[in-house]
Parts: sequence; structure tokens; C-alpha cells
Amino acid sequence: MRVLLDESHPSGLKGLLQDLDITTVPERGWRGLKNGDLLAQATQEFDVFLTADQNLEYQQNLAGLSMAIVVLVAPSNRLEAYKPMAHRITQALQTARAGVVTKVAA
Repeated sequence: MRVLLDESHPSGLKGLLQDLDITTVPERGWRGLKNGDLLAQATQEFDVFLTADQNLEYQQNLAGLSMAIVVLVAPSNRLEAYKPMAHRITQALQTARAGVVTKVAA
């Protein structure tokens, strides 16, 4: 499973989710792409998009998307806010289904 980590997350989040194949938006060279363009590019290479954008499902047409979306809902986007969620995030990524938005809350 290939995971794309949105640029809004701290880079240390990738280290918390160690046993997964994760690439960040900046690593891929897609920094600054708008969500529609980003999703169009990402669906060609990734299975899951990990983001904090809670409005994504309302702003984009996700019907028929060949990639899953996992949205993290935390009090902040600081690494400390995600540490207690690491196990649940990993579980959500491993069970994510294409075209479905899964939310993981703190």
C-alpha cells in the first residue's frame, strides 16, 4: 500500500507510521498543488491520501476515486497531537478502501 502524506502534516508523522510506504507531497514535488490537481496526480501512484483537510470530501467529487482518503482530526497539526493516534492511524490506513473517506479523531 502506497500512502501520500499531505503537506499540512509535520514531517515527523512519517516516522511515527514506520511500517508503511509513505511519501510526502513535498518529496513528490507536488507542494502547492490545489486539492483537485493533487488528487488527480496522486490517484495514478498512491492507494491512500492522508490529510488533515476535513472539508476535502465536501470540496471535491470523490465518487469513483481509485484511492482512499484518511482524514486526521486532531487539536493541532503538531506532531505531539498525532503521537497518541499513531496506532489508530496505522489501522485506518491498512483498512482504507478506495473512494471512501475515513476519519481518525484524537
